[in-house]
Formats: sequence, C-alpha cells, structure tokens
Amino acid sequence: MTPSSEFVELNKAVHDRSAFDCGTPQLNEFLQQFAAKHRAAGISMTMVLPAKVNEADICAYYTLSHTEISRKTLPKSAAKSLPHYPVPVLLIAQLAVNRAAQGQGLGKITLIRALRHAHAINEHLPSYAVVVDALDDGVRGFYEQFGFHALDTHNDRTRLYLSMQTLLQLFGE
Repeated sequence: MTPSSEFVELNKAVHDRSAFDCGTPQLNEFLQQFAAKHRAAGISMTMVLPAKVNEADICAYYTLSHTEISRKTLPKSAAKSLPHYPVPVLLIAQLAVNRAAQGQGLGKITLIRALRHAHAINEHLPSYAVVVDALDDGVRGFYEQFGFHALDTHNDRTRLYLSMQTLLQLFGE
C-alpha cells in the first residue's frame, strides 16, 4: 500500500474504515466505530493518510483532542511557572499505521504531521504541551525517541508529554 502525500480529515463517505488493520484491536475499533462519531460530537478530529491508488484505503491516521493535566505530574522545574489548576494540553488520542503500509516510516511521518497540526492549533488556542498515552513499552519507546517524557500512569498506561515550547523550537514561532 503506497500512501498519498497529504493527510485529510476522515470522511466516512469516502474512507473505508472497516478495512483498516494496524494489528491493535482498540486502535482499529476506534477508527471503525468512534472517530466519525467523536468528530460529530465535537470532541476530537481524526486525520487520515489515504492510499495513493485508492483513496478509500487508509494507510495511517491520528486523532487530536484537548485534555488537561495536573501540574503535579510535571517535573518541578516546569511546574513552578504553571497555575495551580489543571493545565490545558493537546492529546494525540490515537495514532496508527495500517499493517499493509508498515515498514515505510509512516509512524514517524504520522507523528510529525500530528505534532505540526498541534503546533498550528496552538497558535489559536494555546496549550502547555502535547500528551500521548502509551499502550505498552514498545509504544512508549517510540514516543521517547522523539523527545517525549513520562508524566504519570493514566488508566494503566504511561502518559508522556512533549512541551509546546519544544514544538515552537522545531516548527518555528
């Protein structure tokens, strides 16, 4: 499966969600059953990377949403300048690559696209950081290689963050 060059917003009338399989049932299920519903409810946005030949096929996807973290979960050096109430952050709620497209570096490409999207959102609605919940140690290692740091355990998953200050340095102010 060869990916196209642009991510687009999920369109359930165009994209074949039922054929997507990344090897992780909960990520498949989210795309197939909940991504469009969550967008309609105004709680998240899912972006997909269609296949070059058949745009109905999905090579990869990511979902962004807002959430908040407690300043207590951050390192003391970061937390000291933050308010004592919950701190707004952007959440990469889902990120997955179709098995048929794995091995092409699409995980990294999808993460970079999600971070660029978060950076763009931050220009209009500031957030302290981008957070992700790692499903397992392998996923945690994937995010850590891109500079994410552990916050805490959240629902039996490790929550990691990358400060928005880092994104500003990466993508410009």
